[in-house]
Amino acid sequence: MRNRQVLYRRRPEGRLTEDCFAMAEAAVPEPAPGQVLLRNRFLSIDPYQRRMMLGIQGYPTELREGGVMVGRGVAEVVASRDDAWREGDLALGDFGWQEYALAGAGTLRRLDATVQPASLHLGLLGSSGETAWYGLVQLGRPQAGETVVVSAAGGAVGSAVGQIARLLGCRVIGIAGGAVKCAEVVQRFGFHACLDHRAPELTARLRAAAPAGVDVNFENVGGAVLDAVLPTLNPGARVALCGMVAHYNATQPIAFGNLMKLLDQCVTLTGFRIGHVAPTLREQARADLLGWWRDGLLLAPETVTEGLEAAPSALIGLLDGGNIGKRIVCLPWGDAA
Repeated sequence: MRNRQVLYRRRPEGRLTEDCFAMAEAAVPEPAPGQVLLRNRFLSIDPYQRRMMLGIQGYPTELREGGVMVGRGVAEVVASRDDAWREGDLALGDFGWQEYALAGAGTLRRLDATVQPASLHLGLLGSSGETAWYGLVQLGRPQAGETVVVSAAGGAVGSAVGQIARLLGCRVIGIAGGAVKCAEVVQRFGFHACLDHRAPELTARLRAAAPAGVDVNFENVGGAVLDAVLPTLNPGARVALCGMVAHYNATQPIAFGNLMKLLDQCVTLTGFRIGHVAPTLREQARADLLGWWRDGLLLAPETVTEGLEAAPSALIGLLDGGNIGKRIVCLPWGDAA
């Protein structure tokens, strides 16, 4: 048996390209006492993976050139040397872009196998949904009747933020790339409006869509999008700074022209990472999200790519905005490799 892997070969210069990665094979490892051998079923594709290539620290796993590309996954136990885990159990962990992974039994989170597809534990019911819930509910603190703006509104986090804000009685305006994606955000996820950031005069169009101003901005993009939102913020507005994907491929720093509005309007801007949030809050987020999902109140869209070798192109596509909802790579199960 061989373990197929995607290695992180070199740091990109500007836009991420497929030659930053390489396919490799290694022996399938044997679990030691207290360890579990797992086979990946679904890989999570996320913007933070590109951010780690900038040398950003503070993530649970380290990204090293020549090593297995980092990433969360849903995996099935195939061998266990710990009494708490049995063959066939499903687990969530940082397994990387490979078919097989070893993990300490205490590092795994057991998954409810009745939730299908199991990839939901990576998206709406996983870190993406937790990020949406925490940034909106705990940092944005929206009140019924307020206006919430969400950038990257068609993505895994943004689509969840908008749906939750709508459930809380807010007017929800999305910002996304392209008229087709904007239409889907409105029709599929129930946003009240969605604006194409590629079209001119974004600030003017946002003022027209939110004549009473913006109370909460859930920011995933940064750059020109955030700069266009800043003049529309109401006094005391809250900005939950989740991501700045416009900056990840940039070769030069991106300047802001409207940053003074944060001071003028006494805006609270809070950057956050879900990995730094208290486990109790993350558990509360999952409980709320699972309840809403089971009640049919939240959609959990996915863009699924098949095959380990497709993971690099899936990440590039995510950064280019080529997905709706959560980006997932499915690893088909056939005969033993």
